[in-house]
Amino acid sequence: MSCVAIIPARGGSKRIPRKNLMPFDGVPMIVRSIHLALDSGLFERVVVSTDDAEIAEVAQAHGADVPFLRPAELADDFAGTAAVIVHALQQLPGFDYACCVYATAPLLQARYLRQGLDLLEQHADKSFAFSVSSFGFPVQRALTLDGQGALTAMYPEFRSTRSQDLPEAFQDAGQFYWGRSEAWLRGEVIFSPASLPVIVPRHLVQDIDTPEDWKRAEYLYAALKAGGEIS
Repeated sequence: MSCVAIIPARGGSKRIPRKNLMPFDGVPMIVRSIHLALDSGLFERVVVSTDDAEIAEVAQAHGADVPFLRPAELADDFAGTAAVIVHALQQLPGFDYACCVYATAPLLQARYLRQGLDLLEQHADKSFAFSVSSFGFPVQRALTLDGQGALTAMYPEFRSTRSQDLPEAFQDAGQFYWGRSEAWLRGEVIFSPASLPVIVPRHLVQDIDTPEDWKRAEYLYAALKAGGEIS
């Protein structure tokens, strides 16, 4: 069994410019994911997929491999994660498992990466395992705005249903995706019954897309560090 970690990190992030290289607690954000993957002991190689020379230089300085630069068509605002992983695996044959580890996941812990690999090894009929967290409130009771800006129930049929009677719902935690290499290369759908959940507590999850997300991640990280839950 051989495993590769692939960290996607394009240079042209828009909402937080250069976010993969921005300092987070004094360290470039991507370096945290690189060190976590290396220190986990799960991977034969930790590879960064980037189109950016500066990101490549920083990644290599911190122990990651950058054996290729990602083509421009896979580095724009419309390129999906799966396509980036497939491209990387086409350059990196011979691995049984590939784990996409996001560059902006400062709260990720190695124990959840290990859980994902363990799940796939235990369930030969499944293709993927990835991090999810539960919604803090039933999604069936969500509200939206109508054309006049007034609140309305997104799912009116659940308006009177007690929250404890509604099934729990989960969201992608935006930290990692384990997959069998052949499943990635076949283009199998990740959000499907082919996947298994690695359930991460909500207080250990913060996807980072906006400046508000970044600030919240800093607050969470500081609290977790002070409490000894993260180093």
